[in-house]
Amino acid sequence: MAIDYRKRPRTDDDKPLKATPAVSLEKVTSRAPGLVSLYKTAAVSLAKHNVGGQRAAVYLVLDRSGSMRPYYRDGSVQRLAEQTLALAANLDDDGVVPVVFFSTDIDGTAEISLEAYRDRIGPLHKSMGHMGRTNYHVAMQAVIDHYASCGADDPALVVFQTDGSPTSKAAAEHVLCTAARLPIFWQFVGFGDDEFRFLHKLDDLPVPDRRVVDNAGFFAAGRTPKELSDTDLYDQLLREFPQWLCAARTTGIVKG
Repeated sequence: MAIDYRKRPRTDDDKPLKATPAVSLEKVTSRAPGLVSLYKTAAVSLAKHNVGGQRAAVYLVLDRSGSMRPYYRDGSVQRLAEQTLALAANLDDDGVVPVVFFSTDIDGTAEISLEAYRDRIGPLHKSMGHMGRTNYHVAMQAVIDHYASCGADDPALVVFQTDGSPTSKAAAEHVLCTAARLPIFWQFVGFGDDEFRFLHKLDDLPVPDRRVVDNAGFFAAGRTPKELSDTDLYDQLLREFPQWLCAARTTGIVKG
């Protein structure tokens, strides 16, 4: 991935006060006024889950398998991107979210930012051509490789959207279990009316038999994900993240 996500060294003077968002409301208002409501809703959910003031790199992974066409067409994927960016503004001070599009392989990478997010997902999707099968593991590995190479000090929260099970379940399970020793939390979001049995399985993989900590969460956003309220979406995105942070700190995966 070509996105430069490196962080400058942090000093004691740089440490945020408890519950202080990474990007201030004033900056969001001036740079992305259309995200202010989402930004405030995300802040409420972060506080509710006792992770207000937490710092984290935020990634967005988007499914481009053939069955995803209706969700790109009706704006559901664009909406999730905006919701993710507003959450990231609370967690990460660069105001940028790396985006990975995947199907059979990596279809493309991009970024959304406070300055460039409106109507961005549809054109990017259309520029990537053929929509293939569903291989989680290639997208997961792309995130892992990027995070490992960028020098980030903070943990990562990955919003991973899909509408069905992967072509290679064994590969996805292997990558998830191997990645449990990394400071990366995978929050899967299901679009559509699939039963998502495999994602429920990933969510429930035993600890410590299969992975050192529970590093994944899952929720289904339903057949019409745009109709899920912002409050409900953020509460679901953050439902398991605080528990993972605690476990990851206890095991030394996340520092501090």
